[in-house]
Amino acid sequence: MLRIDRAIYDLIVAHARRDHPDEACGIVAGPEGSDRPERFVEMANAERSPTFYRFDSIEQLKVWREMDDRDEEPVVVYHSHTATEAYPSRTDISYASEPNAHYVLVSTREPDTVEFRSYRIIGGEVTEEPVEIAGAGV
Repeated sequence: MLRIDRAIYDLIVAHARRDHPDEACGIVAGPEGSDRPERFVEMANAERSPTFYRFDSIEQLKVWREMDDRDEEPVVVYHSHTATEAYPSRTDISYASEPNAHYVLVSTREPDTVEFRSYRIIGGEVTEEPVEIAGAGV
């Protein structure tokens, strides 16, 4: 199960909406081994594409070094889908390289509906997990 604060959830959804019609992407870092998403890091989609995302390699290196310096890891890796459901594509699955991360997808295909889903992707196996939003009264 992914437990995420309402403020971080809102930042992810806002980023996805703002970058539409291109896919948005980023991470939420947290203390190593804690599974607590704490620090939102919006990243640029180097592809600037409505159907594909890729972290800019220079920005990714900087962010991963910063996480190392802070004893953090990527607890959430997120991106948006602009025209399809919030489910990992074959490309998303093939690029999933953080076995401890929650892979969050936000679909922006419907402007008035939030589709926010989380998955574990390990060795090509996709498992959807429940999402608990703290501070949401859920």
